[in-house]
Amino acid sequence: MAEPSARERDPEAVSQFVEGFAAQLVEAGMQRMPARVFAALLASDSGAMTSAELGEQLQVSPAAVSGAVRYLAQQHMVSREREPGSRRERYRVHSNQWYEALTNRDAVLKRWETALRAGVDSLGPATPAGRRLSETLAFFEFIDGEVAAMMERWRAHREKLFGDDA
Repeated sequence: MAEPSARERDPEAVSQFVEGFAAQLVEAGMQRMPARVFAALLASDSGAMTSAELGEQLQVSPAAVSGAVRYLAQQHMVSREREPGSRRERYRVHSNQWYEALTNRDAVLKRWETALRAGVDSLGPATPAGRRLSETLAFFEFIDGEVAAMMERWRAHREKLFGDDA
């Protein structure tokens, strides 16, 4: 059975997906409006929409879309693009957005590791608090190494599934 084109899709079913997936993202800690904008972009065939298109689909104001996109861009989950010959921007989600978002967390992990190392030095590694911080530091160092290895495996797996141009 052939997949439906964008014109054949049931708008209600698309809306239900967007709101349902956004609810899952909110439950995981993302703010509500960025979650809805991200889900809407993810569900669009082009992966890109203007502020007006997002506002119309989600029934929200341009200001709400703008704030959501600003947050998503800071998280490396969407990018802004100018439409050729226009001042309008399109917001795009990329097929590798999860990879980008996760690998960009590396800088956050490094800052946490630095702060925890300083905490261990300040509190003393033999104190109960110092030991707790040492264990937390070891956990983040472990996660840092595991994420790097996992991303390498993902790149190879993705290429196998979707090819070089995925």
